[in-house]
Amino acid sequence: MELGLQLYSVREELEKDFLGTLEKVAQIGYTNVELAFHNVENNINIGGMTAKEFKEQLDHFGLKAVSSHVHPIEKVNWRDMIAFNHTIGSSALVCPMKFFKDRDDVLRFCENLNDYGNLCEKEGISFYYHNHFQEFQKFGQDSAFDIMIDNTDPSLVRFEFDTYWALRGGVDPIHYLKKLDSRCDLIHQKDLPAGVSPVNAFERLDTNEPVSMETFIPFSKQEYFTEVGHGVMNIDDILQTAKVLGYAKYVFVEQDLTSLNQIKSVEKSFKHLASRTHFSYK
Repeated sequence: MELGLQLYSVREELEKDFLGTLEKVAQIGYTNVELAFHNVENNINIGGMTAKEFKEQLDHFGLKAVSSHVHPIEKVNWRDMIAFNHTIGSSALVCPMKFFKDRDDVLRFCENLNDYGNLCEKEGISFYYHNHFQEFQKFGQDSAFDIMIDNTDPSLVRFEFDTYWALRGGVDPIHYLKKLDSRCDLIHQKDLPAGVSPVNAFERLDTNEPVSMETFIPFSKQEYFTEVGHGVMNIDDILQTAKVLGYAKYVFVEQDLTSLNQIKSVEKSFKHLASRTHFSYK
């Protein structure tokens, strides 16, 4: 496994000084990055640069673009997005979030995921879905996440597994790493501060009502996040499980929110993870 950084983690620093922030990310020791296109209706660029210009800067700083989050998924210009990612060397596109009203809604979305995956596969790009906690809401006997696993084509749709959000969804991240098996070769990692209660977000929600953005937002507050290795998550066991399974290629630090300067935050997470024995470095 190799370490990476989801650049959303340093979004405010990128807005102030894009190239300077990339340089700091590289100086910390990160060599792999994941991009975040969170408004795909605008022109597809990164830091105001074309794909060719951005690739030149990545090369300059010794960084590799591994994958890209694209949102909202329904409005992606697939031709342009795939071309952009080919140029910068990224080989994966990720749907970062979705909310569901009921089981039928999940099943319809599974059909869409298969279509997106088929489109990407034809262009030599891997397609992923990235979870938060709402996918672990049950519709009948099964959670939305289990429905997605069972009703998407394993050859077309993979999963970028966020262990923190799975924990907030009331499930064991290690169980799902094993269940996803070869369909999970990208992992997101952050940490949960001590004292957060309840850990399971559904203990504060009416589980008969589907989670919406409105009900999700209260669980996305600064005090609910901390840097990797500085909270209560059993990260060593998570990493060891991923290593033993042998499928995970990249573990990305993704710090949704922090009380620290964003550069200091991702440096703190990097130092902890770099001290573990689970990773190789290239």
